[in-house]
Amino acid sequence: MNYRHIYHAGNIGDVLKHTVLASIIAYLQKKEAAFRVLDTHAGPGLYDLTSEKAQKTGEWQNGIGKIIDAEIPADVAAVLEPWLSVVRELNPQKGVNLYPGSPEIARTLLRKQDRLTLTELHREDFEELQENFGGDKKVKVIDLDAWLALGSFVPPKERRGLVLVDPAFEVEDEFERLADGAIRGWKRWNTGIYALWYPVKHYRNPLDLAATLESAGIRNVVSLELGAGHISPDAPMRASGMMIINPPWTLLKDMETALPWICKTLKQGPQAHWSAKQAIAE
Repeated sequence: MNYRHIYHAGNIGDVLKHTVLASIIAYLQKKEAAFRVLDTHAGPGLYDLTSEKAQKTGEWQNGIGKIIDAEIPADVAAVLEPWLSVVRELNPQKGVNLYPGSPEIARTLLRKQDRLTLTELHREDFEELQENFGGDKKVKVIDLDAWLALGSFVPPKERRGLVLVDPAFEVEDEFERLADGAIRGWKRWNTGIYALWYPVKHYRNPLDLAATLESAGIRNVVSLELGAGHISPDAPMRASGMMIINPPWTLLKDMETALPWICKTLKQGPQAHWSAKQAIAE
């Protein structure tokens, strides 16, 4: 699977990933103490959905495009507000032309005492990331392999925070590398929140990921999944999942509130589905 960010910005995977990201940051804001967000696969951080590359796939139309101007129930809207507030700030008009990647969502939601570390290895994406974020004193932009970043930047000096890991899934062993990176990071900083994103093309990989994390001694993991239709290794991505290590205690309930509505809104077929569960006990 080729997951170059610009071709998939705002799609169903981003809907799940960014709802969770913003919800966790909103939770961290409840305490005055500073925190840090580490985004290991940052990408450019901001996407023009009117560009030729974004228009080539148009995946955002079945993601944020269906949500941005929808009539959202009040309880769901409360969960989505941290994420959608950032999208709407960039798009005061109806619809969406600019879409914030995870770096922009994090930067917008940070307070003056909080910090953001962004790593990106792809040369073109790094140059755009540097241009978009390099002048911000709260943000550190580093040209570095994500798996090295997990060994170099945790624990942060703030001692509180979130690590977002969303690999490109361009190589066959990406799930193994995701598990290994998460475990190495957790062993260095076992009180941090780790949000691991992955595409769902079949169900064996997420089950294996959970088993690997548990066998390493990791506890308290929430598993989330959002799918718009039938999944297949040979079909375009219609589902993605996340495993959250040390999740906020509010996260599971919030996702149980929001995901049913999101699933209904983004449904593309009879096999649309969602799940939110405790994958590994505390």
